[in-house]
Amino acid sequence: MLNRRLFAAGLAAGALAAPGLARAQKSDMRRTLDPNVAMPSAGKRPWAQQVPQLRVGLLGGENEADRLGRFDGYRKLLEETFGVPTRLFAASDYAGVLQAYSAKQIEMASLGASGYAGAWLDTGGGIEPIVVPEEADGSVSYVSVMVVRADSGITDLAGTRGKSLAWADPNSTSGYLIPRFALRQQGINPESGQHFSRTGFGGGHEQAVVAVLQRQYDAAVTWASGQGDEAQGYTRGNLRAMVDKKMLDMKDLRIIWRSSPIPNGPTAVRTDLPAEFKEDMKLFHLALPKAQPKIYEQVERGGGTGYRESRHEDFQLIVDLRRTEAQERRRR
Repeated sequence: MLNRRLFAAGLAAGALAAPGLARAQKSDMRRTLDPNVAMPSAGKRPWAQQVPQLRVGLLGGENEADRLGRFDGYRKLLEETFGVPTRLFAASDYAGVLQAYSAKQIEMASLGASGYAGAWLDTGGGIEPIVVPEEADGSVSYVSVMVVRADSGITDLAGTRGKSLAWADPNSTSGYLIPRFALRQQGINPESGQHFSRTGFGGGHEQAVVAVLQRQYDAAVTWASGQGDEAQGYTRGNLRAMVDKKMLDMKDLRIIWRSSPIPNGPTAVRTDLPAEFKEDMKLFHLALPKAQPKIYEQVERGGGTGYRESRHEDFQLIVDLRRTEAQERRRR
């Protein structure tokens, strides 16, 4: 788990810390790179009596057709491996998936750290993480970046004074929670009107970047691995996905701010599900990058070294930030 003081201090500075900061994990956490990790054998499980169908939530932030297409191979592989019908629940925004957990309409979803924290708080601890993705260097963190058009004349955060800013989604870690926290730590109250002329929600990560490209906003925040070639949108993340879909040429954007490392969001399941189900889902994901690398890269919008097991305490800082954010909203 990231040290809280170091994390907060790094965010306040707005600088990308050493890639290894979030690499330390407990030694008993299984990883894709472990030699004995293998895909579970195919066949219906006893837990299917309690989970007759597997419903997987998909966060918003990308158009529905692309999301369903990107996850279709994943859905089919789950169905073939465990012998239960598998359905994709494509929510229009992050809140839809969080609400689906609360209503027990889904069993599993891949979440951002803030989305996980929000769902955990909303359900009173009713969900738990099973795995998190690893980046290319084996770390389990990514970054929030602020982007502007390359022809905007804006070269740094100071240059955004009097300009407009698009958040991605109110339940996004990199697209709202962390950049808002970091800006406030630097003395910028985003909503006060004293720095930005206006702020608003773009409707998701992809949509927020499109809004900048179409000059609807001057700047936007989104997520990236922060590793690899910036000209290609890095190794993984929203920018890389948009480049791969030919929606974006990185020459048209300029990155003017990066956060310190943010814990990668987990794939999470409901805590009331059978322990055997949870174990099968862990093994399935740990083995996926080696067994089906193309499906893995589609799901993760790029690649890294795979997955590793995760625990709730890895996200306690984000839970605390979400709780503080909720308290501030109630006071306003």
